[in-house]
Amino acid sequence: MFTTYQEALDWIHGRLRLGIKPGLTRMEWMMDKLGSPEKKIKAVHVGGTNGKGSTVTFLRSILQAAGYSVGTFTSPYIEQFNERISVNGKPISDAEILELTNIIKPLADELEGTELGGPTEFEVITAMAFYYFANASKLDIVIFEVGLGGRFDSTNIIHPLASIITNIGLDHTNILGDTYEEIAFEKAGIIKNNTPIFTAVKHPGALEVIEEMAEKKSAPIFRLNQEFQISGHESIARGEVFALKAKSLSFEELEISMIGQHQTENASLAVLAADFLNEAGYKVTEDSIRMGLKEAYWPGRFEILSEKPLVIIDGAHNEEGITALVSELTSRYKGRNKIQIVFAALRDKKLDGMIGMLDGISNQITFVSFDFPRAAKAEELYQISDSDNKLAVDDWKACLFEKIKSLGSDEMLVVTGSLYFISEAKPFICEKIGKYPNK
Repeated sequence: MFTTYQEALDWIHGRLRLGIKPGLTRMEWMMDKLGSPEKKIKAVHVGGTNGKGSTVTFLRSILQAAGYSVGTFTSPYIEQFNERISVNGKPISDAEILELTNIIKPLADELEGTELGGPTEFEVITAMAFYYFANASKLDIVIFEVGLGGRFDSTNIIHPLASIITNIGLDHTNILGDTYEEIAFEKAGIIKNNTPIFTAVKHPGALEVIEEMAEKKSAPIFRLNQEFQISGHESIARGEVFALKAKSLSFEELEISMIGQHQTENASLAVLAADFLNEAGYKVTEDSIRMGLKEAYWPGRFEILSEKPLVIIDGAHNEEGITALVSELTSRYKGRNKIQIVFAALRDKKLDGMIGMLDGISNQITFVSFDFPRAAKAEELYQISDSDNKLAVDDWKACLFEKIKSLGSDEMLVVTGSLYFISEAKPFICEKIGKYPNK
């Protein structure tokens, strides 16, 4: 038995040594031992390559605005570990994490002695979430974010009210496949029989795979630019404005506070899902939708931490994320600021394409190391870059401190890359610029 929160956390993180083990057998074994908590939960399942966390947040915020109590399971965390299991946007307490860990650890130990092997870190946390949400009082609905892929992801033991697939990109190719179609097949694994699927996938081959799975499962499908359309997009100082139309709804001038045109797609998926839930017995009004979208906040996604000096942090951890970041920087700040970039990444990403795009927009790019098992070293990233003005620094804290201190009025600092790095860098930056993380 663990007696402190830190002991519990150390044990959970210690399971990173087991790596990633796709498959549902261990989860099903633990759920059976726990009395099948996954069957007691009303849920929405959100998968995709990028935008999952934002879509979860938009939908949670809409349902909260409608008066519902909403659980969310997300990964990874940005500001604190507990946020992975939250209710109404508030992370569960340290005491609850400790209690849940003491419930799951004996199962993990028992499972370790079977031919299935011990559960991974993600499987342990997912089991904790299922148990917590099934036993939480007065919880109306839970939104689960897929961890990796979909078909064999630990969360894919639920039978949700609706499923969402945000987009498809070439990420985790060593596990999910080398093509859009192969990855789409894994993502489409969350589609369930007769359960609606909402998607913003645009790649023709990937979309075809999802359509085929939806047809096979008799799942009604709602596709961007087909069953629903976004128009009238306009960027504003701290967000975006757009119109959304579908067969059952039409909204003009919807406003979101998350920055980036891609966020209008994530928001639209949340609105479509909320509209479906309205038909399924949840009362969600237009006012709830508008208020929920505007108030939705998700840390580390093109987040402006400071205006003077201009410091932006963005968890762009794959090629699609970097593409969206570069697009936003070049359109929103065109010709206004010299761009200094600090970048850290995991070694198993497609780094050449990401770094190439960042090279193209930066006046200076600095590669840093950080402490994580799969993290690339600064020198490895430096060697990939073709920039004429590049640096490799092992001490990322000293690097950020110096850059923030010396940033000129015509310069901006963009800190980007791995979400694991962003989770460490954000509180450090906020402390140095005298601003605490948003809550």
